[in-house]
Amino acid sequence: MRDFTGSVAEKLGVQAPPVRIDSQAKYGALARGDGAIYWRFPHEGYRETIWDHAAGSIVVTEAGGVVKDASGNDLDFSKGRYLVRDTGIIATNKQLMPSVLKCVQEAIKEKK
Repeated sequence: MRDFTGSVAEKLGVQAPPVRIDSQAKYGALARGDGAIYWRFPHEGYRETIWDHAAGSIVVTEAGGVVKDASGNDLDFSKGRYLVRDTGIIATNKQLMPSVLKCVQEAIKEKK
């Protein structure tokens, strides 16, 4: 059985294996144009901390990219140390975001 990330990757046609580096390095690589998509879907019970994503989100946004949660909302860093509406994090460019969100939301529906 595929995991959630594998399901999203399959829907998008992503065949490359994930790159195993720190999340801040992934945001930096994405901002430089060295990648197309960075996503993170936490396991049940895990909450993302803002310090793992705030700076990277700014770097990607300033480079012209987009960072959203899995519902298509902006990340909300104003609620304390954790991302409260933690449905996953997607960072990509403006052209890819609609199709990435569509595939993520389809995978969420299938998971239920």
